[in-house]
Amino acid sequence: MSHEGIKFGERHSDDPEIAQGKVELSSQAITPKAVRVNLTEGSGMEIDWKDGHHSHYGFKWLRDACPCALCNDKREKQGRQPGEPEPPQPAALPMFKAPARPEEVIPVGRYAISFRWNDGHQHGIYSWEYLRRYSAS
Repeated sequence: MSHEGIKFGERHSDDPEIAQGKVELSSQAITPKAVRVNLTEGSGMEIDWKDGHHSHYGFKWLRDACPCALCNDKREKQGRQPGEPEPPQPAALPMFKAPARPEEVIPVGRYAISFRWNDGHQHGIYSWEYLRRYSAS
């Protein structure tokens, strides 16, 4: 894994059938050729896939797309899609919240990546297939 300085945007699949898992992806489509996580600049993660596709994920999008059971349950109850931020609490005073940033990046076998986030959360395992399903075409 590399941590070189590269700038990233936030993207997700525009095709709901791909994101919802209704379309089967080839093994080349869900196998990364290169993964770069930019911890130094804090701008995100970039993946080059074996099928030639290139994906960018901002850290905020990744944190809001956490695939753990707790985050999935919360998103479903709020009617949000992975990557959509939480709505502000009504009548709550705006408080400073540090931008989402991983403090540690952990490879998970050959099938996923995990992050220990600066807000203390660390339960999400982002499989390559999950990430590819939410990548812009």
